[in-house]
Amino acid sequence: MEINLHIYNSLSRQKEKFIPINPPYVGMYVCGPTVYGPPHLGHARPYITFDVLRRYLEYLGLKVRYVRNITDVGHLENDLDEGEDKIAKKARLEQLEPMEVVELYTRQFHEAMHLLNNKPVSIEPRASGHIIEQIEMIEQIIKNGYAYVSNGSVYFDVEKYAQSNAYGELSGRVLEELIAGAGEARRTLDGQDEKRNRADFALWKKASPEHIMRWNSPWSVGFPGWHIECSAMGTKYLGETFDIHGGGMDLLFPHHEAEIAQSKACHHKAPVKYWMHCNMITIEGQKMGKSLGNFINLEQFFTGSHPKLTQAYSPMAIRFFMLQAHYRSTLDFSNEGLQAAEKALQKILQAYPLIHKIKVSDNSNHNNIQKLLDNCLEALNDDLNTAIVLSNIFEAVRIINSAYNEQLQITQTDKDILQKIFDDIFFGILGLCGQTENNTDNISNELMSLIIELRKEAKDNKNYALSDSIRNKLNAIGIELKDTKEGTEWKKI
Repeated sequence: MEINLHIYNSLSRQKEKFIPINPPYVGMYVCGPTVYGPPHLGHARPYITFDVLRRYLEYLGLKVRYVRNITDVGHLENDLDEGEDKIAKKARLEQLEPMEVVELYTRQFHEAMHLLNNKPVSIEPRASGHIIEQIEMIEQIIKNGYAYVSNGSVYFDVEKYAQSNAYGELSGRVLEELIAGAGEARRTLDGQDEKRNRADFALWKKASPEHIMRWNSPWSVGFPGWHIECSAMGTKYLGETFDIHGGGMDLLFPHHEAEIAQSKACHHKAPVKYWMHCNMITIEGQKMGKSLGNFINLEQFFTGSHPKLTQAYSPMAIRFFMLQAHYRSTLDFSNEGLQAAEKALQKILQAYPLIHKIKVSDNSNHNNIQKLLDNCLEALNDDLNTAIVLSNIFEAVRIINSAYNEQLQITQTDKDILQKIFDDIFFGILGLCGQTENNTDNISNELMSLIIELRKEAKDNKNYALSDSIRNKLNAIGIELKDTKEGTEWKKI
């Protein structure tokens, strides 16, 4: 299959045609969670986005190695190498071992990803399991002259690097401004006097006596910096240069900027061909995140147990809500938006089983159903525009309903294309599903089948009073029956 995919490259700030480095193989690295708390709505967006990208690349016939790390050490509370390790702090507060914290929230993360119907990644390395690789990379950066040891810690020399490289090429930050701004804001903080320059970042930190997580290194007993982890793991599993690196917009600086600098300083080549970034989830116009204390975790969405939620929302409603907006646009949370997504999803799912019931004709009086499928693929090729894909699927739903009600004639070829739009695009690439596999839904279906059968018996026996009573009572609790030539169907209203 010809690849016409164009994606927005944050590095070049423009859309570029996607050409794999080593076709048909694609290497994709996405920054994973720092597992010190339950997964929240802000986590859902990038992982849904890159799951859709992975699915589409596979649909195009490419073989994707999708690497997403688990950060379980080294991510400090502040991007300026200040404060306590986030996981160690949580462990101290909860009186747990750090790895107990890691295991608890990693399991919760995996469960949430499964409920959101994200496919398992190819490799999920942990930072704590790759200390050797990180130390080796730091040693090479020091050898190449781009890092220095200070009081047992190792810092990346940003100013030295910038003499022959474009530091800030990804984020657009200007080094002089970073240095000037840091100078104005300079405070007396633990370890900051170790740096030659405020803009320098830690590759290795010497552990203070109370620091729980620590490893031996050539420089001190300590722990790796946050940025070096992804560089080392990306290199190990995808090579010194790979196709796609993804993450949230909040990682663009300093994390991804630092990754580029470290990798170039070590290997003398750019680590990534295409950088992709999702925009933020906001709540009442403010970024949602743990550090701001305004986040709603995914379990609270699934159960409705948060003051800002008016009801529980299914994982598929959340996935649908995300995909209604382009991944590079901001997305503001609202109950109204999620409720609309839930209803729209149900409308689409209710249309799907009608496809095989449509009576076909030798002639079609619809202009071009093939165009809907072409539009979906064209939108996916245009930087993964899932919003336009869904608008075309809504048009397909309108056609299905009209053809089912015999208000429109379609051919068998048209019917096959409608089936393909659902099977390949809606369920396959977008990863949306009805989630009818759980026991509650199965029991509901069986109960409704039994009630419909009892009502049919009442009608056959001319007991119309009982038949009408069953219909009216179901209607009162939000279930509508519809009698058709093929039998009685039901839906929630």
